[in-house]
Amino acid sequence: MAMEIVCLDLEGVLVPEIWINVAAKTGVDQLKLTTRDISDYDQLMRHRLAVLERHGLTLADLQAVIATMAPLPGAVEFLAWLRRGFQVVILSDTFYDFARPLMVQLDQPVLFCHDLTVDQAGRVADYRLRLPDQKRAAVRAFQGLNFTVFAAGDSYNDTAMLNQADLGLLFDPPDKVVAEFPHLPVTRNYQELAERLRAASSRPLSGL
Repeated sequence: MAMEIVCLDLEGVLVPEIWINVAAKTGVDQLKLTTRDISDYDQLMRHRLAVLERHGLTLADLQAVIATMAPLPGAVEFLAWLRRGFQVVILSDTFYDFARPLMVQLDQPVLFCHDLTVDQAGRVADYRLRLPDQKRAAVRAFQGLNFTVFAAGDSYNDTAMLNQADLGLLFDPPDKVVAEFPHLPVTRNYQELAERLRAASSRPLSGL
């Protein structure tokens, strides 16, 4: 049986978009932009850091919002099903400072993401990438370990990972991402995603 691993994005696939929730709770609309809107991640993060500074929002303020969030409907059940058949790794451009409470709700899957630099006043001063283009690099590394890699994500920052994977699937993406990457198959819900993975896998996977 082939060695297979599934790599999933986090926000938009298993949990809601963190920054959109922060924008809604704080009333700071400039924080609504996500990787669905801006393909350049550094440009997006520089924008976010400037907005946080301008409005005096601290890491504690952001974490207070995240503490109220829950996984998307059906995400816990889907991930539990997936982990019964595959090794699963979450590849995200979020930050460990944000993701920990959400990982608890998802039963602690493996997560690769980034770090924030926080000053003594609790302000988010900067961010540190785990490494550039980390999603594609991780998929390539798993392939180098002789894994067949299936991957799913929803945004611009997932497309390099999806293109590198043996099977890359868009999950409920915005129309403009679909238009710019027409070669990537689109799934709209967990049932469709499970069916695609079942069809591609050499494993005898029972239904979701």
